[in-house]
Amino acid sequence: MSELYHECGVAAVYHLPSAEISPLLPEGDPNKTSNLMSRLLLDIQNRGQLAAGMTTYNPNRSQLIDTHKDVGTVNEVFHLNHEEQFRKLMEQYEGPAAIGHTRYATCGKDDRSYAQPFERHHIEKPKWFSFAFNGQLANYPELQNEILQQTNHHLARETDTEILMHMLSQELSRSENHDLLAILKSLSKRLDGAYNIVYLNSLGEMLIARDPYGIRPLCYAMDGPLFAAASESVALTNLGFSAESIKNLEPGYAILIRNGQLEIEQFAESQRKSHCFFEWIYFANVCSNLDERSVYLTRKRLGEELADQETVEIDEDTIVVPVPDTAKAAADSMAYQLKIPSLEGLIRNRYIGRTFIEGNNNREAKVRAKYTPLPEVLDGKKVLLVEDTIVRSTTMKALISQLRERGKAKEIHVRVACPPIISPCFYGIDMSTIQELFAPKFMNDGSLILTPEIEAHMAQALGADSLRYLPMESVARSIELPSESLCQACINHDYPTPAGKALYEQALVNLSDPASWGKGDSDRTYDRSVEVSGTRT
Repeated sequence: MSELYHECGVAAVYHLPSAEISPLLPEGDPNKTSNLMSRLLLDIQNRGQLAAGMTTYNPNRSQLIDTHKDVGTVNEVFHLNHEEQFRKLMEQYEGPAAIGHTRYATCGKDDRSYAQPFERHHIEKPKWFSFAFNGQLANYPELQNEILQQTNHHLARETDTEILMHMLSQELSRSENHDLLAILKSLSKRLDGAYNIVYLNSLGEMLIARDPYGIRPLCYAMDGPLFAAASESVALTNLGFSAESIKNLEPGYAILIRNGQLEIEQFAESQRKSHCFFEWIYFANVCSNLDERSVYLTRKRLGEELADQETVEIDEDTIVVPVPDTAKAAADSMAYQLKIPSLEGLIRNRYIGRTFIEGNNNREAKVRAKYTPLPEVLDGKKVLLVEDTIVRSTTMKALISQLRERGKAKEIHVRVACPPIISPCFYGIDMSTIQELFAPKFMNDGSLILTPEIEAHMAQALGADSLRYLPMESVARSIELPSESLCQACINHDYPTPAGKALYEQALVNLSDPASWGKGDSDRTYDRSVEVSGTRT
């Protein structure tokens, strides 16, 4: 699935004051957390390839906290392919504590000023801080309006990260003792949406927080005096932490490091868990475990669900082909159940770059360059093409065309390891309008009912011989979590937060009158919501 992207990934590392040195540190130096941070970010690169950055703390330099960030991949930003440049950079930013971020934008421009972490300088140490943010605030329009209505207040960027930076600054100014946990408790009452926060100030205090719904994953681990946190467990595993030491931060909880001590405290009540189901289906690294559930085993079970509902006649020419790369586990599992080959008939060119970078105008040409069908595998075959999901359909149409024309496949039957996407996401995935989605054009009036006739019409629009989605109950069954513990708003309209519900209502209004606003499909529901309130900038 090459047409859906995620908001970001965050990471943090701290070598607590101790006579003991963690063996995970390069050269046994407690100030080498910058090296560890570059490795953590590399392992969550799948969550954002637009920009990367880190802030480190070192009490022995004039810049107590200092930030290095830029547009580009982790390799590019940290010069990982140039040993001398990398070594000098790590020495410049060495220190016992660091936070980091990889970015893909659901909003804002593609320039360095939007790269995270965001650092705010101040003469008072408690007010000099840096932070990074993963997620999306569904009440962004209201928060933006609150700031802009104050005299002499200005926002330089169109992003909820800047909103959050100003809110943190305001809370710090109001607080007499600058208690970070108390500040977070106050702040959480005004935030609606998905947010994981990593925060570091010039006193060397660190804060890691997960929103009360637990929409985005966040895990942490300890090895002696070495603490680390990341959006995914695979980053901690590859750093050397044992599986037993890696834990998930509970929704509504924060990790606070101050005065050399680590505490885990609740800052907000979690009325319900709403883990994003897409993390298991697509976003997360297949090696990760999220909230005690294996990503790989989830995808394997999705493939078994696909096999259980298969109705196409299986013959000696039938093969399963995954769309690289994240659909492979489901495809292999499906093929095993059906006792037919799973073959890589579609090869991804990993050096072409991600197709979203230059927008949608040349998407079909870029997809054509990005994927190469193999006629040696596909010629004359009945192909069960397994995909994670279909969002806007442009990629799938191009793939099917290639499989027929260049691969010479006899039949193409699309099998989607997910129910239809029928609603936008306001919690950190770049699909913010109904009209940009494929499925709602065929499922009238927001219906959740998917019939064989509707699937046949969809298949015809894609150029496929047939199309089958998984039913909604397959998701919770495959993840092995209760449905009520998952955010499935994009497949069932059930938004877990009040602002999410309000934005969906606005999206329905926009759908009924698309000519009245902007560019239609390319506008965000956020933008229309802000414009309606009279505060669009």
